[in-house]
Amino acid sequence: MITLYGFGVGFGLPEISPFVTKTEVQLKMAELPYRKERAMPPASPKGQLPFIDDDGEAVADSTFIRAHIERRYGFDFDAGLSLQQRAQAWAFERMIEHHVYWALVGARWVDPVNFAKGPAHFFDGAPEHNREKLREDAQFRVAENYLLSGLGRHAPDDDVDLAVRSLFALSVQLGDKSYLMGEKPCGVDASAFGVLAGILTPFFDSKLRGRAEEFPNLTAYVDRMMGRYYPEFAWTRLAQAA
Repeated sequence: MITLYGFGVGFGLPEISPFVTKTEVQLKMAELPYRKERAMPPASPKGQLPFIDDDGEAVADSTFIRAHIERRYGFDFDAGLSLQQRAQAWAFERMIEHHVYWALVGARWVDPVNFAKGPAHFFDGAPEHNREKLREDAQFRVAENYLLSGLGRHAPDDDVDLAVRSLFALSVQLGDKSYLMGEKPCGVDASAFGVLAGILTPFFDSKLRGRAEEFPNLTAYVDRMMGRYYPEFAWTRLAQAA
């Protein structure tokens, strides 16, 4: 039995972290039995979530977990894709995880209202005398990483405009297909779903979410993926919410 370590339910999502979501969806795609436990990043071999324990072998980082699944269990997440399509899927995955994801981080952690509503509560269990300092330090570290990502160097509207260009690319790639690369979900769909659901959850209000809602095929895609991989989760369909 594989144990998946993540943050757990929150922010109107079945899993707070887009990267934990990615790994969980890929475990479901591969139809591998697993159990899920909550953890904090310091527990991971790489200081970040997700990580898995597979029969005593710890594997950290969602991309390396995918490689482990493919190697150990012989599952091909991109089965049926041509070599060119596999290359395109990898390029979109990098765009999602190294560009769109950071726009999500800005909306959650840098925006003071959203930070107070969401990530600030990660520290509710800390000793009261130290709680606010921990919140300030964590927000500062994340804001610093956001700056280093490149997006944080721009004015707030400019960083959203750049992120929307990537959302537009995803919308064009999706078109009227059910999934990014065709009518069958593949590995990159797990990445896209995790980040897009994180942006579109009604829990947070942001300019990024408002702009993302302008792409109806992306909102329908998130609803589709949620219904397929988290049918038990109480998700208000974005089409209905709109």
